[in-house]
Amino acid sequence: METSAAGAGRLGGGGGGGKGGEAKQLNVGGKLFALEASSLSLSLDLDPYPTPTFVDRDPALLSAILSAIRAPSSPPAFPARVLLDEAVFYGLHAQLLAALSPPPLLGFSASLASTLSPASEPFPTAIAAHHDGSLCLAHGAGQLTYYSPALDHLTTFRTHLHRATSLRLLPSSLAVVGSSSSPGLHVYDLLEGWHVASVEWSDPTDLRVLKAKVITIAARPPADAADTNSPILATFECPHRENCILAIDPVTLKPIQEIGRQSGSAAKSSSPDRLVHLQELGLVFASSVSSGAFGYSGYMRLWDIRSGNVVWETSEPGGSGRSSRFGDPFSDADVDVKQLMLYKVCSKSGDIGVADLRRLDNDPWVYMSSGPKGSGGGHGSVLHCYKSQVFVSRKDGLEVWSRLEEQRNDTCNLLEQTGAKETLDRKGINENSFRSSYVDTEEYSKRGMIEMMEGGGDRLFVTREDMPVVEVWESSRLAGAISLA
Repeated sequence: METSAAGAGRLGGGGGGGKGGEAKQLNVGGKLFALEASSLSLSLDLDPYPTPTFVDRDPALLSAILSAIRAPSSPPAFPARVLLDEAVFYGLHAQLLAALSPPPLLGFSASLASTLSPASEPFPTAIAAHHDGSLCLAHGAGQLTYYSPALDHLTTFRTHLHRATSLRLLPSSLAVVGSSSSPGLHVYDLLEGWHVASVEWSDPTDLRVLKAKVITIAARPPADAADTNSPILATFECPHRENCILAIDPVTLKPIQEIGRQSGSAAKSSSPDRLVHLQELGLVFASSVSSGAFGYSGYMRLWDIRSGNVVWETSEPGGSGRSSRFGDPFSDADVDVKQLMLYKVCSKSGDIGVADLRRLDNDPWVYMSSGPKGSGGGHGSVLHCYKSQVFVSRKDGLEVWSRLEEQRNDTCNLLEQTGAKETLDRKGINENSFRSSYVDTEEYSKRGMIEMMEGGGDRLFVTREDMPVVEVWESSRLAGAISLA
């Protein structure tokens, strides 16, 4: 028998479960490994040390798992999916997944790390990422492709939908899918590749509610373990534009509440094309944007999910909650759920507006300009909030806004220098609380305007117009390095 040099030694930190750093020997297929008992959760009894416990498995896989955990920057000797499946047996799945995952996503240092492209009909129509870094991609004529947290291809199958245009991931590898060409909300099991259920919007008292299609589905679930009681939220729209937000029970997949029913006869009553569930506040953020020959128009609203009433709204241009930037309506908006901040990008100037959701009033916006490089305006811009950062697509690249964590003394000095005390006291934020960076190189920006963005794990997934791939953006492991010079 041969003792593995790579496997000999301790794995993991201090002892747990009362085993306090005690070493155990495993005889894996004739090769010895010495591991810390607290790091293992084998489904077998470990013999007392020094008697090795025999395990009839491939020692090369365990050696590769240990090497990957100890040296995350080195490429693994086997496909990540193979190692992750094997790591489950030894109880090392969480440690291996952490080692294979990229470092924390810092927007200002993010760069294109890889691309994903399905083997057939590769043009993406919708993307959805999970907090563990896995990704579901809708593409072509109603196909779904699912990637693991290590971005290994897991499955591809064709749905009954002609084209999937809205998509969200649920726990247990379920996907919620909507289509602009087919009515109903549909749930698919991604690993089994079969249709689980459909949800329709109906009203026996109103014959206009018929064949409603799904426009958008609520934002990704929280990263701290999805709440099984949190409803699925989706915007339904009928052929004549009657629309509403439907709350759906995630267990029974039955509609439980109708929110914000509208006729759809005007811009201010059109169906929302973005939904964010603010579970902590018991609110639903909904926004709608339309564009044409005369520019952009749209609205933002906050609905109380319990009563179904509007608690705040703004319309641009003009209308209730008028913005001080009259004539410069927003082209996209999103919510930072963690920081409870609302962001928008102005369609003409390209400036970013930010508002504190806890201090909303008639005009809650503070505006930030991105400078000469961002002077091309916000026409066609897409805005996405993730990990307390704001990603904005521009004609000349991808811009990232990060909020600065200011100390009390720094804040006092800032107020003296800028004279912004009134703004800070009233709105809690000011334009000097943020910094912006362009991370898209000239080569990447020439690929085309960014069409969709979605954050998952420590990655940002990006699609561009008429491009058959999904770009995977990550921060370098050297981004937080400290110079020793």
